Amino acid sequence: MRYGYWLPVFGGWLRNVDDEGMEAGWSYVSRLARRSEEIGYDLTLVAELNLNDIKGADAPSLDAWSTAAALAAVTRRLELMVAVRPTFHNPALLAKQAANIDHIGGGGRLSLNVVSAWWSDEARKYGVRFEQHDDRYARTAEWLEVVDRLWKEDHFDFAGKYYRVEDAVLQPKPLTKPRPFIYAGGESEAAKETIAAHCDAYVMHGDEPARVGEKIADMETRRERMGLPPMKYGVAGYAIVRGTDEEARKELKRITDVKQSAAGYGNYQQWLANTKLEQRVSLEDYSVSNRGLRSGLVGTPDVVAERVAEFEDAGVDLLLLQCSPQLEEMERFAEAVIGRSRDTVAVSRQVRAAGSPE
Repeated sequence: MRYGYWLPVFGGWLRNVDDEGMEAGWSYVSRLARRSEEIGYDLTLVAELNLNDIKGADAPSLDAWSTAAALAAVTRRLELMVAVRPTFHNPALLAKQAANIDHIGGGGRLSLNVVSAWWSDEARKYGVRFEQHDDRYARTAEWLEVVDRLWKEDHFDFAGKYYRVEDAVLQPKPLTKPRPFIYAGGESEAAKETIAAHCDAYVMHGDEPARVGEKIADMETRRERMGLPPMKYGVAGYAIVRGTDEEARKELKRITDVKQSAAGYGNYQQWLANTKLEQRVSLEDYSVSNRGLRSGLVGTPDVVAERVAEFEDAGVDLLLLQCSPQLEEMERFAEAVIGRSRDTVAVSRQVRAAGSPE
């Protein structure tokens, strides 16, 4: 299992807690990134929104791509999974930016998380056309083809519905071969088909291991039908690790004290309206982004480590964690869970094997 986390570019992940003690600023995120690679984390996801989805549109939020470039210069081994929305970025220019950041980081540390835009108000405020759901994924398919080809070849033409390039050249190419890794997530049919055809990994909202396993099986079937190799799989999870179950439940109650008048509630309603989700969401899901509480990473170190083992058995390669306050809770998670999760996985499998019929 690899361990990643969302970089708190919005100043936190809790819609019901105004101040989470992590300023949306360079000082905090650079300190967090440098410390995270020292204590066992493999990756950080740098989300991309020009407005603040969590704390309200008027609150500060960091730009994803300039932040990622700066982090590449001050970290040594941390993978930087940078979110990108095709409707906000010309593919040829983004391919050039990404290749440059790959060189800054020394190669092998820059990856993309391709995201369909969902926030119509943000698009209008920034002068970007907001398209219908399936049209956004049709655009994404073309966008990915242009980026992929620019990373691998020169002097080619492309003419599609959304993009056109002539005699395209990109130098220097990324150091990462054959190309930087591409993640994406989505639950609609259009999203899953596009991701299966063009991406290297599928990332999912929080859910229980059994349901995540079903989603992985579905994507593997799609890849086999397309004649493509297996993908990697990641899942979101909000982590609360405490010495006792009572302490963990007390923290859970604090962060899910839902206030529908919170600044981010209107943005959340737009997300629901402009995405196609497989399951209904609850107000508890509203409290923490990416349905992170559904992953069940709440409890004592033994309980959470066992849950990690269940995800690994389901086929998950990467846990993408959120917690609050991020630095302190990630330290706790690293000490209490990451160090023991491999042992728990091994013991869990031995127990299951011993109980299986011959």
